[in-house]
Amino acid sequence: MNDSLLKINPNIDLVLERTVDVPVELVWDAWTKPEQLMQWFCPLPWKTIECEIDLRPGGIFRTVMESPEGMKVPGIGCYLEVVPNKRLTWTSALQPGYRPSLADPNDPFGFFTAVVNLEKTEKGTKYTAIAIHTDENQKKKHEEMGFHEGWGTAFDQLVAMIKKGKT
Repeated sequence: MNDSLLKINPNIDLVLERTVDVPVELVWDAWTKPEQLMQWFCPLPWKTIECEIDLRPGGIFRTVMESPEGMKVPGIGCYLEVVPNKRLTWTSALQPGYRPSLADPNDPFGFFTAVVNLEKTEKGTKYTAIAIHTDENQKKKHEEMGFHEGWGTAFDQLVAMIKKGKT
């Protein structure tokens, strides 16, 4: 997704932005290597028990998260854009190969598109995660589910993993 194409709409988009003292390349690896992503992707005590990544436009981005009680929450989407060390864009509205997804009546906020932007800074990485929703109601549901806390905690776990050298 060309930078000029995405205009944040505060009515329907959620944004998490952080600047951290870890290299862009290591943040990229944490997002694109299943063995790393599984270490940090959901806030503890939840865990990611499965991850499949085909890192190319049209490729699969699939995870299965598990609650402490054993409830499994699958997520599947399609990469739209892969710009190494700069940007990942994927959507749950499409399956791998750009096949349309069927709406899941159990999904609390419906389809969304995610953009993770990485920008090299003097001391590390400027990280921006954007969740793009269809309408205000979907955004509100995602926000109420804890978007900022959940995505923020997960990113903190990503940074801690890098700093501990578990990459």
